[in-house]
Amino acid sequence: MEGNLSPRQIARGLLNGILPPRPLLLPIVFALGTKIENIKWNEYLQNPTKIVSALRQVRNHLQVDGIACYFDHNLEVEALGAKLESKLPGGWPEVNGRSSTRPVGMPGSLRSPEEAVKSGRIPVAVEVIRRMNAIPNREFLLIAVVAGPMALAAKIARGEVSENASGGELPAVGSELASSMCTQTASSFLEAGADVILIYEEVRATLSPIDCEEWKNLVAPTINVARFYEALPLVQVRDGLGSLEFWQKIRDELDAVVCLPASASSWRSSLESVDAGRSAVGVALPVEALETGRAGSDEAIAKAREMIAQIRPCVITTDDDGPLTTDLSHLKRVLGEVCRPV
Repeated sequence: MEGNLSPRQIARGLLNGILPPRPLLLPIVFALGTKIENIKWNEYLQNPTKIVSALRQVRNHLQVDGIACYFDHNLEVEALGAKLESKLPGGWPEVNGRSSTRPVGMPGSLRSPEEAVKSGRIPVAVEVIRRMNAIPNREFLLIAVVAGPMALAAKIARGEVSENASGGELPAVGSELASSMCTQTASSFLEAGADVILIYEEVRATLSPIDCEEWKNLVAPTINVARFYEALPLVQVRDGLGSLEFWQKIRDELDAVVCLPASASSWRSSLESVDAGRSAVGVALPVEALETGRAGSDEAIAKAREMIAQIRPCVITTDDDGPLTTDLSHLKRVLGEVCRPV
C-alpha cells in the first residue's frame, strides 16, 4: 500500500519522478549529540563512535525518515587547507585564514579535491556513514550534507582559506575548485552508503540569467553523481536566495528537490504559482521553531504548517542544524505538530 511505503522506497520513487503520498521528514539533528553523549563539540566531531551512538538515539526517539550523519559548515574548507580555531575552550571552531596550510601547485595554495577528501574530518564523516549503513535491516535514510559550490567559493574568495590570493581571477578559480570539491566530497559519502545528498547552498538573492546558468553548471556535477549512486539530491535554498523568483528559474532545469525556507516572507504571497502536490519541492523549517521556550516558536510552527498544507512538499527538512537549546522530546513534539495533517 502507498501509505506503508518505507523512506527508502519513497526516495527511490522521487528519483523516478514519482511524488510520494506523504513528505519525507529529514530534519538536521547533529550537534545535539554533544548533549546526548556529554562530550565537547571539538571532541565529538572527531569521534565516529560517539556520533553513531548519538545518531542512533536521535533516530530511535524521533522516528524520522532520515538522519544527517555529519553536519559542519567548515568541513570542506578545513579539508582544503584552512585551520579551525575555537575562541573559547571547547567552543565552536571557526576558520582562521591566517593559519591556512599552503600545499604547492593548487590555486591559492590549496589541496586538490582528491587530496582534500582524505584530509580534515571528511574521513570521520565517511566512517560515520559507513557504520550507520551497516545497521541491520535499516530502512531510514542516511543524509550527507555538502557545501554548495557558491557557498564554498565565497569562503575561498573572501580569503578565509587563501589569504594571499587576489585579483579578479579568484572567483572563477574558486568556483571551479569549489564545484569539484563538492562533487568529490559527495562521492566519498555516496561510496560509504549515503542515501541523500543535501547541498547546503548560499548565493545572492537575485541572480542574472548568466549567473543562474553558471550556478546550475557548478552544482550539476554533484547532483549527477548523487543520481548515479541512486541517492536523492536535495538543494537547501537558504534565506539569501529564498525568493520565489530564484526557485522559478531553477526548478524546471535542476534535477533535484529544492527546499524552500519556511521562514522566507518575501515570496509567501506568491505561492499560488507552486503546483501543490505536483512539484518536487521541499520545505525547510526554521530552527527557531525547534528551540525550547523561544518566543515566536508557536507562530513559526503555524506558518510552517500553513506552507506545508498549501504546497504539499515531498520533503520537510530544517534550514540549519537543530539548536542545542532544545531536547529530543521537544523536537518530537514540534516535528509531529508541523507534520500533522491539516
